[in-house]
Amino acid sequence: SVIGAVTILLLISISFFAPYIAPYDPAAIDVRHTLSPPSKTHPLGTDELGRDLLSRIIWGSRTSLKVGFVAVGIAIMTGIMIGSISGFYGGVIDAVLMRFVDMMLAFPTFFLILAVIAILEQNIFTIMAVIGLTSWMDVARLVRAEFLSLKEKDFVSAARAVGVRDMRLIFRHILPNALSPVFVAATFGVAGAILIESSLSFLGLGVQPPEASWGNILTAGKDNIEVAWWLSLYPGLAILITVLSYNLVGEGLRDALDPRLWEAEK
Repeated sequence: SVIGAVTILLLISISFFAPYIAPYDPAAIDVRHTLSPPSKTHPLGTDELGRDLLSRIIWGSRTSLKVGFVAVGIAIMTGIMIGSISGFYGGVIDAVLMRFVDMMLAFPTFFLILAVIAILEQNIFTIMAVIGLTSWMDVARLVRAEFLSLKEKDFVSAARAVGVRDMRLIFRHILPNALSPVFVAATFGVAGAILIESSLSFLGLGVQPPEASWGNILTAGKDNIEVAWWLSLYPGLAILITVLSYNLVGEGLRDALDPRLWEAEK
């Protein structure tokens, strides 16, 4: 988990300082060095247009992390709103909202995203919104489960007794105590969003060239796999390391925030 956290901080730093770290303009075309193998001039080689691969991977980290954080932010906010209202009020409201969640879960998420993006304009903002609005269901279920348990606690009864309004009771008293599983879900969600964005870009439905994305770099690698192995290897490693790091941190958070695991260790 510590290794994963350090790697994530390093990736965030690289993406933040991309304009100063990248040795070349990621969109600069150099037809004299097309599909050049790794060398001193281009440490990770170049693509079919002569663009420096290292620079494109560095700038691609910005795209992937931006999509991951914003999409998960949308999913978390939506899931918290629906899950908290469902768990707090119960009854008919809970039944209607949970059937809506079940309906959303019944759709194949990736194909739903493909269909929506194929209809809408293909840009990074559409991708972030669509991924976020199709990824909130698990968060809603987690928050609902926590609310069903917490609303029966004594501190909630005490707050009701002094006349605390429902919205204040939900967001001030209960929700802060229900966020532990949400943090874990958010960490895993960032990894999932990065994978979805890379997959969409690989299929040509995500971030469009000349903007750099790990997924559209892999598309060039697929087209030139027999003569330019570096176009597939290095962006693939970037995706692997990033997703693995977030999963490791998510596992660590789950272990740290789950009191049942502490009791088992004792």
